[in-house]
Amino acid sequence: MARNIPENKARQGRWGWHGFRILIAGLLLVLVAWGVAEIYGVLIKAPNSDEQHVPTPPSTGPAPSG
Repeated sequence: MARNIPENKARQGRWGWHGFRILIAGLLLVLVAWGVAEIYGVLIKAPNSDEQHVPTPPSTGPAPSG
C-alpha cells in the first residue's frame, strides 16, 4: 500500500546558502584557472632572450649600376 506523504515533507531540499556558496566557489575557481591560462599564454608567446630580433638596416633603394 502506498504511503501518502505531505508535500512539505516530500521535498528533497530547498535552495539555500550551501548551494549558493558552492556555485560562488566554482566561479572563483574558474576565474583563477582562466587567469593562470592567460598568464601562461603570454609567457609562452614572449620571445626568449636567446632569440632576440636584430633589426636590419633600412634599404636605400636599388644599387646603382655603373
